[in-house]
Amino acid sequence: MNSPSTAAPPDAPLILEIKGASLDDGPGIRTVVFIKGCPLSCTWCHNPESKAVGQELSFDAGKCIRCGECLRVCGEGAVTPGQGPDRSLCSLCLACTEVCPAKALEPVGRAMTPEEVVETVARDLPFFDASGGGVTLSGGEPTLFPTFCGDLLRQFKARGMHTLLETCGHFSWSAFESHILDHTDTVYCDIKLMSPEAHRHHCGVSNSNILSNLEKLLTLHRSGALDVLPRVPLVPGITATVENITAIADHLNALDAHTVQVLPYNPLWHGKIKKMGGHGAAPSESLGRFMDNGEVKHWRGYFEERGLTTL
Repeated sequence: MNSPSTAAPPDAPLILEIKGASLDDGPGIRTVVFIKGCPLSCTWCHNPESKAVGQELSFDAGKCIRCGECLRVCGEGAVTPGQGPDRSLCSLCLACTEVCPAKALEPVGRAMTPEEVVETVARDLPFFDASGGGVTLSGGEPTLFPTFCGDLLRQFKARGMHTLLETCGHFSWSAFESHILDHTDTVYCDIKLMSPEAHRHHCGVSNSNILSNLEKLLTLHRSGALDVLPRVPLVPGITATVENITAIADHLNALDAHTVQVLPYNPLWHGKIKKMGGHGAAPSESLGRFMDNGEVKHWRGYFEERGLTTL
């Protein structure tokens, strides 16, 4: 089992990326603000660089031209051209990233004020207006930083933007209610595993808080106060099992949910882990490839047989 960090996060997060022209993170053309830091540690996380709260160093061996500039500026002698950093010696001064001409060495996460984020996103307002799009907060887990993200969402709404929050569901409801709820139009909430034991094994924490928050979110949805969409990531042999999918479908029916989004498996996480200095065995055949349309249709069928509309 991978255990998430128990250290308290800082008040303000690092920003992983601000990505425009997204068509996969809500209605219309959207700009997605990726927040660094997550309270879960899912074994299949397709954004492993978003798990840790602090700044990290990424090394892409395929980009390295072995020029030696990194070694020249590294005071710890922690980097070898062609091989990347020795992370046990690296102080994360990031001097190597400033001189790397091929961008093989890059910092992961950067500090930005809410105002800087808003001004960056606001450049895309014409695309939002033309397509019915808006801004999406994703991660990592935005609710890990409720004050910062609440301020962001408030400023986005003041600019007339549609706001959407993507969440793993593991957050403080009181903090969400105090800082985020009033400035959010839509919430996409993931539900991964119904078994508390399996959830703890694969995601590092129990699912009790997630299920409680999902129930509260769907209550708001039924009242018309908030648009909420449950999402289920399909991970072969982990979340994508008959037992788990039918249990999730039955649970959503019990909560009077009518629609669920099914997220096909993405295998690109393994390569990302290597860039972040992680190790491990190569993924199994099923975890080393994208799901084909037939597999996705198969799992959709379990929800649809139980009366749920799938997206």
